[in-house]
Amino acid sequence: MRYDGTKDPQKHLTAFEARMNLEGVGDATRCRAFLVTLAGPAIRWFNALPQGSITAFADISQSFLARFTTRIAKVKHLSNLLGVTQKPGEPTKKFIDRFNDECLKIDGLTDSFASLCLTNDLLNEDFRKHLTTKPVWTMQKIQSVTKEYINDEEVSQVVAANKWQLPNPPARQAPQVDRYKEAPRDGTPAKQHKQPPRVGRFTNYTPLTTSIVEVYQQIVDKGILSRPRPLKERTGGNKSLYCDYHKGFGHKTQDCFDLKDVLE
Repeated sequence: MRYDGTKDPQKHLTAFEARMNLEGVGDATRCRAFLVTLAGPAIRWFNALPQGSITAFADISQSFLARFTTRIAKVKHLSNLLGVTQKPGEPTKKFIDRFNDECLKIDGLTDSFASLCLTNDLLNEDFRKHLTTKPVWTMQKIQSVTKEYINDEEVSQVVAANKWQLPNPPARQAPQVDRYKEAPRDGTPAKQHKQPPRVGRFTNYTPLTTSIVEVYQQIVDKGILSRPRPLKERTGGNKSLYCDYHKGFGHKTQDCFDLKDVLE
């Protein structure tokens, strides 16, 4: 709590008076106690005060602010908030945190003005559209709405970070499965193939830098993974194999094509 002349004197004085009010001390005690909160140049200023120039703590306050007036933080106005814009590539969460910090520095800021500035400064088109079509006029509500958009961004980043960047990724093609053999020329009905084993929607999957199980564990609590179809309809429920994504038996998580399709 010591003041050495390098920070805002108004903040130091406000904190000191709040402490003295809490203690319930009188004016004379405040004058004596103020000295022990000073350091360096501030102590030299206090010791250089002319003898008899202090009759009340108000005299110390006035002289203190006058001496260190150049350190008083400049008051930010509403127009300063208009300059806080989301930078290209800046995550929405980081921008919102920066925006909130600036809001705290502006006196007299209303929720409606803050909401208007936030809408104009956003680069996240989905978030901007939401705030435009369904206006939110309280900062508390804005923080709540923001979570779902930040959540989507973070999940996308987790998935993208775990994929290898391929220079020329092969084209994805849905597997072609012939269900019937060509009918014989004598008119005998063709024999039907047995149902093929379960495969994914793609013939090629982007390689991951970590296991699919670890990727799943990173995003499972985000609440965006679609609910898979029941295992019993397709796999028979082998009790020796368990899938965390399906929450059932039949195959291992790392072999789950449904999970691979979702992440792809």
